[in-house]
Amino acid sequence: MKRSGMTVQKQEREKNRAMVLLLLFFFLVCAVLVSFWIGYYPLSPGEVVKAFLSHFGWQGNVSDQAVTIFWSIRLPRILSALLIGASLSVAGSVYQSMFRNPLVSPDILGVSSGASLGAAFAILNGASGWMIQVSAFTGGILAVASSYLISRKSAHSQTLSLVLTGSMIMALCNSGVTMIKYVSDPNDVLQQITFWLMGSLAKTNMESVFWSMGPILLGLTVILAFKWRLNLLTLEDEEAQSLGIHVRYLRLVFIVASTLISAASVCLGGLIGWVGLMIPHMARALVGADCGRLIPACGMLGAVYLILMDDLARSVLSLEIPIGVVTSIMGAPFFVYLIIKRKDG
Repeated sequence: MKRSGMTVQKQEREKNRAMVLLLLFFFLVCAVLVSFWIGYYPLSPGEVVKAFLSHFGWQGNVSDQAVTIFWSIRLPRILSALLIGASLSVAGSVYQSMFRNPLVSPDILGVSSGASLGAAFAILNGASGWMIQVSAFTGGILAVASSYLISRKSAHSQTLSLVLTGSMIMALCNSGVTMIKYVSDPNDVLQQITFWLMGSLAKTNMESVFWSMGPILLGLTVILAFKWRLNLLTLEDEEAQSLGIHVRYLRLVFIVASTLISAASVCLGGLIGWVGLMIPHMARALVGADCGRLIPACGMLGAVYLILMDDLARSVLSLEIPIGVVTSIMGAPFFVYLIIKRKDG
């Protein structure tokens, strides 16, 4: 009877968590639709529908301004927020599980710092918008690759070595960014670098979205395909190896996939912090720690969160606030809460 009761409770919990995933998907759809209406030039639901249909040959009573706003401004921003929010949240969840540390964020191996250095270098040399993206993406990939290759030469455990080398690479890249800012023209180049580092979706377009979508979808597909095995990396290395798991290979797969989506997100929207730290905790409270449910929940919840933060950034004041500033304001108190909770626990 006791075992039967436990089985019923487990089935009830599984049912509730499945319902949470459905609700998150519903909220994501609602957030996307509502975001089309919000902005300096508000669009009514009818104008949104007409502007969308006009792209497919529908002839109706809709202004050219509404069509331009929908396809050239709102749609790229919403898609960018969705992709970046989902990517950073999933990457944060992967790293927190892999390193068994709830205070880990996606930039622990230096991807954000490397991307910042790449972007700053490109801006200093007068590169065009797409070249800045390529340089940022390349910088993020090289930073994580350096962290991983250096950590393999260490005599300590790979987890500890990765964290230490990642911190070293971050410090080195941040020093490089500081040096570039120091020698930049303060009337032009320095302003561009500073604006990029603050994180913003104001200059996103469909071309940049499509460019970043490939690495993001590839990385997310790999993580979703291996999401059940991520549970094994939450165990000690010796215990996971005793179950027949090639820990080094599996960890490398998740590092590569997480680096792809993190680097592509940074080059699309600049530095947008705290998303990868906050959202996994919220998702874990909703669906539990099992990565099979946690990864999809993080993706949807992160997308909803960043879409709403972008709505707030472009509507709360007459002057648009960089979204990186908004997420930092929201994230800092949450980080304090995590520290206090961890200490009390």
